[in-house]
Amino acid sequence: MIMSKTDMQKVEAYLRRSLNPNIRLIARPPKKDSCEVMIGEEHIGLIYKDDEDGETSFIFEMAILSEDL
Repeated sequence: MIMSKTDMQKVEAYLRRSLNPNIRLIARPPKKDSCEVMIGEEHIGLIYKDDEDGETSFIFEMAILSEDL
């Protein structure tokens, strides 16, 4: 499922309100189904667009390395 620029802007606004005002989303060409989640220059995860049974959702995937704890 293609994540549009409008999708990215809506999700980014939601994440800024909910988690951190410094979050920004960056496209991942040539991949069109996801984008990178950044805080400053640090990559913290990915967001994928999903469409299951006609319901659109966005999945935030974040790996936490043991060395970061």
